[in-house]
Amino acid sequence: MVSRAERGRVADWFWTIDRYFLVAFVLLMGIGFMLSFAASPPVAERLGLDTFHFVKKHAEFIPLALVVLIGISFMEPRMVRRASLIILIASLAMMVFALFFGVEVKGSRRWVSIAGLSIQPSEFMKPAFIVVSAWLFAERARHPEIPGNFFSILLYAIVAALLVAQPDLGQTILTSAVWAGMFFMAGMPWFWIVVLGGLAVAGLAGAYMTLPHVAGRIDRFLTGEGDTFQVDTAREAIFHGGWFGQGPGEGTIKRIIPDSHTDFIFSVAAEEFGILFCMLLVAIFAFIVVRGLMHARRERDDFIRLAVAGLVLQVGAQSFINVGVNLELLPAKGMTLPFISYGGSSMIAMCVTAGFILALTRHRPEKRARDRTLFRFSAGIPAE
Repeated sequence: MVSRAERGRVADWFWTIDRYFLVAFVLLMGIGFMLSFAASPPVAERLGLDTFHFVKKHAEFIPLALVVLIGISFMEPRMVRRASLIILIASLAMMVFALFFGVEVKGSRRWVSIAGLSIQPSEFMKPAFIVVSAWLFAERARHPEIPGNFFSILLYAIVAALLVAQPDLGQTILTSAVWAGMFFMAGMPWFWIVVLGGLAVAGLAGAYMTLPHVAGRIDRFLTGEGDTFQVDTAREAIFHGGWFGQGPGEGTIKRIIPDSHTDFIFSVAAEEFGILFCMLLVAIFAFIVVRGLMHARRERDDFIRLAVAGLVLQVGAQSFINVGVNLELLPAKGMTLPFISYGGSSMIAMCVTAGFILALTRHRPEKRARDRTLFRFSAGIPAE
């Protein structure tokens, strides 16, 4: 245990970090590793790989993800902004590269192969885009002469265009929802609420009419006709698990779910550990969102307030979409469950998000003292 009396970078970090956030993030990663034993072996066997191939790969990603999470959490807000700008530029460049030279998977070009490693740039784009957008909104509030809102809208248009071009409608909807939420919290004028709402409806209608795979998923969701094997099997696995589950390794329906280790790992958790366990899992995600919004509500700095709110909304919205698809409450969409699903890009990108949250919510006594001094000065209260 680090003593409060100690002075040093690590000691200061330990006593200023939000340890509840840290425990929640590490707990989710631990649960994800545990569930990889239940969800991934059947997939590996179907692909002719070693039974624990994905478990081993998952284990290899965890140390790097933890280093990323802890390392970023040491950053000051200014460093978070700079790092986000660098990550955003690099991610957008790789997304453009992926459209022409990327690896095509199931008709989409979302992956870039670098030194034998497959990277999904859009995963890293999301937290960086949120932080940069928060900075633009905050600059507009601080300096009205700076067109921060316009630059944020322009940046969003670029991001959305690249996501649609892949195509990745799910990530487009997720990014749009989080960005719109931040814009609203930044004081979005009613004009923009109407305009952006109209564009969102038009965009969804256009995707339905022009993208066959989108129309197919929506039609299957609404009518129940067509190839609904995966979502039906996932729902059956949840029912089979009941309240308390079949027990570790005792699930049977999970073995025939094609994407049981990624998009449908929630159903595997329900079959083996039960609905109560899944409710606990959802409660952890809800805790992260609520605690983050509480931090944002107390924060005076517009940039930190909007960035923290946007980052936790991303975690919450992504988990909501994944769980909704597993429960057949939303049309099927390939989206991982944060910190839980298998995937190196997803795990490390989520640890970037978590690192940003930890860095921006650290207690800074000297900042609070300075804020109190400025308040007393502006209110004409004599110094103590």
